[in-house]
Amino acid sequence: MKFVLILIGAMAVLGVVAMAVFVFVVQNVETPDYRVVERDETIEIRDYPALIVAEVRREGDRRAALSAGFGPLAGYIFAKEREGESVSMTAPVTQTPADEPIAMTVPVTQTPTDAAGQWAVRFIMPARYDLDGLPAPAGETVRLRTIAPRRVAAIRFSGRATDALIAEQESRLRAWLETRGLAVAGAPTYAYYNDPLTPGFLRRNEVMLELSATD
Repeated sequence: MKFVLILIGAMAVLGVVAMAVFVFVVQNVETPDYRVVERDETIEIRDYPALIVAEVRREGDRRAALSAGFGPLAGYIFAKEREGESVSMTAPVTQTPADEPIAMTVPVTQTPTDAAGQWAVRFIMPARYDLDGLPAPAGETVRLRTIAPRRVAAIRFSGRATDALIAEQESRLRAWLETRGLAVAGAPTYAYYNDPLTPGFLRRNEVMLELSATD
């Protein structure tokens, strides 16, 4: 019995240490700067500056496209198939339906019809880089783009980002915007801040909706 208690105590200590390491790592991963315009519990209206992203487009359902896009993007930042330095990982990884044009300062080569059924999966590049300072991708799979400054409404939630949970949170956000007479411009963006091993209750996820320029 004494041995069992010691073992349980040791496991508890290891759990606390692991949690502390997790919190330290998450808090020290770079995230993009933004200005909070309004906050209502888990909902924020934010102003984002221009952001440089590495983007991959993939077809399929949300989970399959996210998984398929992650590999090439990770290969790019960790310099697996290209020359040059590695690029620091940031958060969140974002995903946007590409069934319609996505507002960017660098033109998108695909038309809305060509992009039907696709998802744009993106890693946000660290703020210290500009487009000229980033290593060139090895091929055409990964593209570097600049997303124009924009105002978005975001709702934050925890848990594993299932289709049902995302749909529920997106519906809440759209209802909140409707009560305030705020118009949405374009497709939603889904943001994932944690790796797959992070427990659901510690996960940070967001649904973001870009607002019309007049709002």
